[in-house]
Amino acid sequence: MLDTPAATQRARVRVPLRFHDGYSVDAELVTFHGLGDGQEHVAVVLGEPGPVPLVRLHSECLTGDVFGSARCDCGPQLREAVERIAEHGGVLLYLRQEGRGIGLYNKLDAYALQDQGLDTYEANAALGLPEDARDYTAAAQMLRALGITELDLLSNNPDKAEQLRGLGIGVQERVPTGVFTTPHNVRYLRAKVLTTQHTLPLADLTELTELTEVTGLTALTELHVS
Repeated sequence: MLDTPAATQRARVRVPLRFHDGYSVDAELVTFHGLGDGQEHVAVVLGEPGPVPLVRLHSECLTGDVFGSARCDCGPQLREAVERIAEHGGVLLYLRQEGRGIGLYNKLDAYALQDQGLDTYEANAALGLPEDARDYTAAAQMLRALGITELDLLSNNPDKAEQLRGLGIGVQERVPTGVFTTPHNVRYLRAKVLTTQHTLPLADLTELTELTEVTGLTALTELHVS
């Protein structure tokens, strides 16, 4: 376990959340003093967190969360996480880690390379950047400041659980998210399975990837993985 400095809560404010599909829920947003990376991360407290709350570490994605980009699954994951956490009781940590930590401009540069045939990880490497630059030390600080040391983690990404455990946070169970596919993100999702062992159905994603390559993106309007 790493010896990380303690963060403290800075402010808490009630915010009613409203989503484009009509779902609404009241949340409490929490800000912090003393986060090690100096970023303005926010905790979104939903429902009534119990001794083992459901927690998601959600990395900021302007293109997906705000603009509804179909090139990733971030927006649908955020929407799903809010509802599932509200039902169970827990916290969504909204972390300022755009593009797996490389920033917005670099992420868009990587998109351009993906258009030339590279996958999301190869594109980062071609730019001289890490495949995944995210560090979850600040997330562990936030959780401790909220009094959370044991949790169930809503994530397909095993690295998040491993990092939290290494930082002294007990992850009792890793709960997979839904699978949100579009013709534009199946190669991206498949790369996440092959490169970073995300909990996603590889066979289905491989089949859908081949289908989009054969038929062309314009021939498909929506994909669903069962």
